[in-house]
Amino acid sequence: MRQPAASNIVVITGTDTAVGKTMVGAGLARALTGRGLEVLAVKPVESGTPAQAAASEDGAILAAATGQARPRHALTRLRAPLAPPVAAVEQGVLLDMDAWCAEIGAYAAAADIVLVEGAGGVLSPLTATETSRDLARKLGARTVLVAADRLGTLNHTLMAMEALEHAGVPTAAIVLSTPAAADPSTGRNAEALRKFSGYDRITVLPRVSSFEAAADRLGGVAGWLVRPGAAGSSG
Repeated sequence: MRQPAASNIVVITGTDTAVGKTMVGAGLARALTGRGLEVLAVKPVESGTPAQAAASEDGAILAAATGQARPRHALTRLRAPLAPPVAAVEQGVLLDMDAWCAEIGAYAAAADIVLVEGAGGVLSPLTATETSRDLARKLGARTVLVAADRLGTLNHTLMAMEALEHAGVPTAAIVLSTPAAADPSTGRNAEALRKFSGYDRITVLPRVSSFEAAADRLGGVAGWLVRPGAAGSSG
């Protein structure tokens, strides 16, 4: 199912797993909420979740950042800490991207902006046949691309940018998150990426311990995401 283009939907995707997508997504959610916008943050599918829903889940952290009543957790929760299609087979769960898109589209109709966090990287499978890139394309969404600020990120980020561009999915911003273990390239990758790619909407998120702290650092990115004329826009 192809959803109509909706510029108020932003997919938070990454170059890999564990690069800081949830902290970036939650930080942006809080920053946008602080601008007076009606914001919803959604994770369509999350694996490695406990039987009892927990506040530590990515979907729950995103919801806490906006204070939204629903959804409070990922739309589909899977037990095994595996790629969603593999975890879903183990659990006997059907992964339905069209259903996710329909639900997200309903949220978008009632909100100023909806942030949608994928799982893994740009081409990581969310269903047996579809990726995070497919999710963004079906939603008519822009993306925020998250990468770790470490050696190797130039290659990973450029490949992800090319994959998104090839599919006609616009990149609204790139966030390089500072890893727990810095290396000599940390702090230098953003400028190198700007020079090499010619793309300038790139920022660095230092190590932070909360989405509130992340929000303070991501105000500029939040500004890039706000549509001209919307509440919270300086345009």
